[in-house]
Amino acid sequence: MSRSSKNSSKIGAKSKALNKPFKESIVRKAKKLVADYRIILERNESLGFIGSSVELPTVFADARTPEQCYRATQDALMVAVATMLECGQRPPQPASAKRRTEQVNVRLTAEEKLLFANAAMNLGFKGISDFIRSTALSNVLSSR
Repeated sequence: MSRSSKNSSKIGAKSKALNKPFKESIVRKAKKLVADYRIILERNESLGFIGSSVELPTVFADARTPEQCYRATQDALMVAVATMLECGQRPPQPASAKRRTEQVNVRLTAEEKLLFANAAMNLGFKGISDFIRSTALSNVLSSR
C-alpha cells in the first residue's frame, strides 16, 4: 500500500469517528447540565430570534419564534457540552450553581481595555469582566 493510501485511510477513519452518535450516558449528562444554563434570546430582524447562553456565549442558534429559538439553543448547547465531555473537557457549570463572592482588581492601559472590549464583543460576551474571567479560567483549566 502506498503512503498516500495509508494517509487517506487514516483520514477516513477519523471522519467516521466524527460521524458516530454520542453515547447515551454523555447525552443524558449534557442535557442535565444544559437544562440549568441561562439562555438569552435576542430579537433579530432577519432571523427572528438569536439564542445564546451565559455559560457558553459563543454557542448560538436562531429561529423565527422565541419557543423554537429556545429549543434550538438548548439543542446547540447540548451538542457543544456533549462534545466537550466526549473530548475529556470540563464544560462550564450553570451560572446559578456558584455565587461569585470574590473580586479582583486588574489595572489596564486604555489600549488594553479597548482590545479586551472589542474581543469580548466579537466573541459574544456581554462585557469585559466575563470575557477575562472565561478566558483566564479556560487557560487555567486546560493546563491541568
